[in-house]
Amino acid sequence: MANVTAKAQLMMSDGSVVSMSGTVAEGTVTELQTSTTYSVAATSLGQFAEGKAIVSFIQPISCPNGIAYAYINRRGSIAAICPIAHEGEVDGKPAQLLGMGGFVLQAGDTLQVMANTSADREFAWCVRTNQGTNAIFAATPSSGTDNDLTHILSGQGAGTSLVGQTVMQQFASSVDASTSKLSTGGVLLLDDKGLPVNGCNAVDPQSQPIYGCPPTRSTQIGLNYVARVTTSS
Repeated sequence: MANVTAKAQLMMSDGSVVSMSGTVAEGTVTELQTSTTYSVAATSLGQFAEGKAIVSFIQPISCPNGIAYAYINRRGSIAAICPIAHEGEVDGKPAQLLGMGGFVLQAGDTLQVMANTSADREFAWCVRTNQGTNAIFAATPSSGTDNDLTHILSGQGAGTSLVGQTVMQQFASSVDASTSKLSTGGVLLLDDKGLPVNGCNAVDPQSQPIYGCPPTRSTQIGLNYVARVTTSS
């Protein structure tokens, strides 16, 4: 695993742009701070832009081998989920936080990034629910088997984490999306009988930016529901 440069450009509500750039460790969740080119010192996002609202990302968060997921951490929870991209694959379209606009930063907010390695197969399902909950479920799939995703902070499954809630916005990222290794093409949400009731197609973060979209149907998540990824190899 190597240290690589991650970067992003954020448009703020007062018309200013916050440039984020720094070294992050591949395969490890790392804080991305402000660029020292445009700030006196590398500073956490919330401290640097306290009270300002994020309107959009002029440039989604990108790394050389892509990013599995990125989010704004507020007091140990996922306050917002960020758009991600592979370095050189940014399409120039402004992107917003998943299902959100005008997110006001507080002191202590940090931008956390999970950068992929060149061989990393990590699958991540990022969601925002009707109750305003933001959650990221992830796993590094084994070959030719079922892989149940768990919350990146609590380690709980989708049912336990989101019981009684409905996913309103989502995206899934996986380098396997551009191959034939995902038997289902993405993640399936299974009910307590083990039957699929919803899902999300995966996008390869090394091939195009990932912004998120509404699910094709509305499904309230039950206690024993599971988010599952099945691989063929």
